[in-house]
Amino acid sequence: MDAHIKKVYVPMTETGFYILLCLREPNHGYGIVQKVKEMTGGDIVLAPGTMYGSLSKMEKDGLIRFVREEEKRKIYLITDLGSEVLNLEMKRIARLYKNMKEMR
Repeated sequence: MDAHIKKVYVPMTETGFYILLCLREPNHGYGIVQKVKEMTGGDIVLAPGTMYGSLSKMEKDGLIRFVREEEKRKIYLITDLGSEVLNLEMKRIARLYKNMKEMR
């Protein structure tokens, strides 16, 4: 992973994190919005502009790739680079959680 990708994506925004998390299986923007809303009990609702801007940037940076189109919806999937970035972020979050628990 090059320094630019690491600098831009680690630490990640919640939007970026949830997009990569959801794209471990093929999905489209609206499907991601619905999945995140479901996963967070409605606490996080991704706005369309934010979602599609993030998808475009992540595709350009090689974190996700276009797979196919279904009913005029673009289906994306995480790449190996995207998985590497997501794993770094999950380790960072786990460390934060562990440190928080130790300080109680």
